Amino acid sequence: MIKPDFSQPVPADLGKVHFIGIGGSGMSGIARILLGMGHDVTGSDLRDTSNVAALREIGAEIFIGHDAAHLGNPDTVVVTSALWPTNPEYLLAKERGIPVIHRSQALAYLTTKKRLIAVAGAHGKTTSTGMIITALLELGDDPSFVNGGVIASLGASSGSGASELFVIEADESDGSFLHYDTAIALITNVDADHLDHYGSVEAFDAEFAKFANGAKEFVAINSDDPGAVRVAKLLPGKRLIRFGDAADAHLRLHSVDASTAQVSFAIDFEGKTLRATLKVPGYHNAINATGALAVLTGLGYDAADALAAIARFGGTERRFELHGERRGVKVYDDFAHHPTEVSAALAGARAVVGEHKIITVFQPHLYSRTRLMAKEFAAALAASDEVVVLDIYAAREDPEPGVTGALVSNAFANQAQVHYVENWHDAPAVAASLAGEGDFIMTMGCGDVYRMVPELLEALEK
Repeated sequence: MIKPDFSQPVPADLGKVHFIGIGGSGMSGIARILLGMGHDVTGSDLRDTSNVAALREIGAEIFIGHDAAHLGNPDTVVVTSALWPTNPEYLLAKERGIPVIHRSQALAYLTTKKRLIAVAGAHGKTTSTGMIITALLELGDDPSFVNGGVIASLGASSGSGASELFVIEADESDGSFLHYDTAIALITNVDADHLDHYGSVEAFDAEFAKFANGAKEFVAINSDDPGAVRVAKLLPGKRLIRFGDAADAHLRLHSVDASTAQVSFAIDFEGKTLRATLKVPGYHNAINATGALAVLTGLGYDAADALAAIARFGGTERRFELHGERRGVKVYDDFAHHPTEVSAALAGARAVVGEHKIITVFQPHLYSRTRLMAKEFAAALAASDEVVVLDIYAAREDPEPGVTGALVSNAFANQAQVHYVENWHDAPAVAASLAGEGDFIMTMGCGDVYRMVPELLEALEK
């Protein structure tokens, strides 16, 4: 992958903008806003996805595949850290002296002169951001926003609003979340990840502390997550709003019932007990809602009104998203790609499926993460009844000798419940053969495993 060059000045006017990798959720969201502002937008991506189709409908010119001829004559080029340094469009732009800026710099450009709410954390960012956006709209505000996933009720991952507020999902994976002029920070958790970039847990914590210290107004931070507790100790003098089930939390979560498809819970805040039932399952979503409420009460909203508004959140794409049902078997997709996320997603699915089986089709993401966490993935995935493990989605890394999906499957204590399938096209038939009426098949991972859903539905029909 390329190393972002944050020293590249952002032009005062981006002019005509070309996005390399425009189909990603964050990139497509920025492109959508720029189109709405009147910019000419072009782009390229490896696949013709729904995000690409949606951008074409509102005026973007998008090419499939990466080729120097696709660059055209832009004034600015926007890239992500996942880009390979040999990308021909990137190389030509550098050769021609066209300003090449990182996605986070383009997003920072959009948030200039706005009151920025930035949501960061190893897990729960997209859902928490979606909850805040949904609640603000329900409460009568009109924020601008860029989220890491499509908000189901809005059918979009970004939007331009008239109010002073701008809500974003801030990416910690490459340190780019430090480049925003943040007013309010929400830290969902600090569960060590991306150690290929940071090198150590201590460095990971330190970067979150820098992010939080940059927030001018206040920081809402998880009181339960060990990493977030460590970071909070690095924030002397900051206004902190703690949320969670810890005794010292300002918003204390309790009485959580995550046994059904809609999690219910109570929150003690300023001497009152508030109750809510969400439209989404899982204890983790009760925590996400409490963090969103911490932000909204910090902004001055009435807690009861804000919690009722959060409860109207209907989910985001690729978070326990139902895609279809064949012969009584439902097929879901989930973005979980870290052991903690896998555990949370499967706990939520278990509450919905009840006594029937969960068959998880898991695609590991990144060679480094798989090498470092194979045992943890196996332990988390063991909450499924059956697991089909695919090979690794490489994304921004070169292959590592000996690092394959087999590392995860071989780490299972019960080898009878895991099936390592190297050939993508064999996996749907394997998963379908394991499922019976009332069961769930769930594709899982942040790569392209979601593309298997149509094949799974077809395999179930057969």
